[in-house]
Amino acid sequence: MAMPKIDDETLSELAGAISSGVSEHLLDLKFEYGELTITVKRESIVDVLRFLRDDSQTQFWNIIDISGVDYPQRQERFDVVYHLLSPRVNARIRVKVSTDEEKPVPSVTGLYPGANWFEREAWDMYGILFSSHPDLRRILTDYGFEGHPLRKDFPLTGYVEVRYDDEVKRVVYEPVTLRQEFRDFDFESPWEGPEYALPNQDVGAEKASK
Repeated sequence: MAMPKIDDETLSELAGAISSGVSEHLLDLKFEYGELTITVKRESIVDVLRFLRDDSQTQFWNIIDISGVDYPQRQERFDVVYHLLSPRVNARIRVKVSTDEEKPVPSVTGLYPGANWFEREAWDMYGILFSSHPDLRRILTDYGFEGHPLRKDFPLTGYVEVRYDDEVKRVVYEPVTLRQEFRDFDFESPWEGPEYALPNQDVGAEKASK
């Protein structure tokens, strides 16, 4: 069920409370799609989310989601995006931090236990590291999986394929092999036909008829 649309005055009051409460951690604050989006320093994410959860004017008690976004052209290629819900003001907020493949983002599982699996998913899909996470391991891909499949530079075929081997009676992992050559397909209109000669086509007779 969709939440009632929050009015601009309530959003402005919420933005003011956040600006005054975490101003030293804040990099950007803006309204998008009827929601408030703030960008904060990576190392400050725990302090910011603690304020959003505990302050009497915000009380964002519920964590809805943590997701990753990949921008390979940037020096810090990943955004980590947190979505929180405040039953008090009946509003959502989006909190963003940026990082790269090596710098870990502080885990927020100490504030929101429900963040555990979300952070594991971000690690599995993007390779985003979270420091102080109690159990940072894959959650959607299999053991032994290579790479992080939601990165923009991850090949569509992957690196390994899985099949059941009747001889050894178990599942085996093998390097991906393309079992069929790439082919050139003709996408010309079927009413006009291809420019090249089709098999068994009498090209001389066709030209004579024209």
